[in-house]
Amino acid sequence: MDWSERARAAEQLQEWDVAIALVSAHAECFSDDPDMHDNHLWHMDLLARAERLPELTERALTDSHARRRLNRSLRERGMEAALRDRAEDGDRGAMYVLVRLMCGTGRVREAQKVVQDIGPDDRYAHRIVARDRRP
Repeated sequence: MDWSERARAAEQLQEWDVAIALVSAHAECFSDDPDMHDNHLWHMDLLARAERLPELTERALTDSHARRRLNRSLRERGMEAALRDRAEDGDRGAMYVLVRLMCGTGRVREAQKVVQDIGPDDRYAHRIVARDRRP
């Protein structure tokens, strides 16, 4: 059994420490080797599924994949306040995720206020809200 099979088995058993250790040893962000890059994405996903949000948050400071996976994880957990905090700290992706979440739950006015408060000049955020305001 090679390392990836052992990692998949650990993942199935939710033995997160084992799976993360195995995958992270074969992962590299923006690697020329597509397998290393895919393993990096797998690593970020494992961190989120293991609920290692502090580690993912730390990595998100310099890693766009970690940032996107963190924002998606916060959305999945309904952690709107954390998304808003990230958006207020300059993470546009967090703002887009938050606005989509609000629009998707019928809170278009709240989403519009978020855009006005955090990114009043952000055209993309305005388009997200406008798309959900249409009948």
